[in-house]
Amino acid sequence: MNINQLETLLMISKTMSFRKAGEFLNLTQPAVSAQIKSLEDEFQTVLVDRNQPVTLTDSGRVFLEHAQRILQVVEEMKQRLSDLENTPQGHINLGTTTSIAMQILPRVLSYFQNQYPLIKTSIYSMPSSQIMTSVENGNVDIGIAYLSDRTPGLETSVLYYDNFELVVSPSHPLARNSHATMEDLRHIPFIMLSPDTAGRRFVDQLFRRWNITPMIVMELSSSEEVKRMVELNLGAAIISKLSIANETRLGTLRMLPVNELDISHPVGVIYKSGRYLSSAMQQFLSDLKGMPETQFLGSE
Repeated sequence: MNINQLETLLMISKTMSFRKAGEFLNLTQPAVSAQIKSLEDEFQTVLVDRNQPVTLTDSGRVFLEHAQRILQVVEEMKQRLSDLENTPQGHINLGTTTSIAMQILPRVLSYFQNQYPLIKTSIYSMPSSQIMTSVENGNVDIGIAYLSDRTPGLETSVLYYDNFELVVSPSHPLARNSHATMEDLRHIPFIMLSPDTAGRRFVDQLFRRWNITPMIVMELSSSEEVKRMVELNLGAAIISKLSIANETRLGTLRMLPVNELDISHPVGVIYKSGRYLSSAMQQFLSDLKGMPETQFLGSE
């Protein structure tokens, strides 16, 4: 058994295809088949069901679980050896929401890449609820998300504070007002973020507190989609203040103050307690925590 065979089995489990796995790994299909056959011969079991689409057998799924752990240990060993060179380098998988990725990460990552060109980052966009889980199970190294209750096994640090605001199209009946009340929200159409987002959970709690059943005409997965629908005057929305900075400046959206929305929500960095922090992760976390709040809130 060798590492390449384990990586091949992992890629087959992801692509459900010998051919596609070979394309990702730069191997021919016969080479992929030979690696899997060698594993099966060594362990005297069938790991892959070759019927289309290709799937793992029960033995294959058990084998894969251990293979993933072995690959993780090997990657950590490589990183530790690399760290001995005392030059921050390596790869960071970063999980965050679409809104945060678009609003703050370009400025942060631009600075970071200029300072540490040997550190590479991959960004995965997901709802806040998935970020915690992804950090816990090791699918991402670091998360940046709205922070709620503390989770055992995770370390968090606040980076800045955001608010959720009511926005409407300039053509909306409420747009002529200087502010809005909760009663104003009782009978107007709403475009909502999906239920697995931090913003939606806050809005749902607020409406329950006021015994309001919102008139939901649409649910979308990202603030960018919500903003476009509000600009078309298909409904009002309550979304991140930071995410609407450009639209309010251009006048395509109108923000209306609502007293009950005036609550600060911490946005912070999340990583797993007790895990080995590579030099790349240590440097990234150190710089991120050391940045002033204005670095995140700036418009450019």
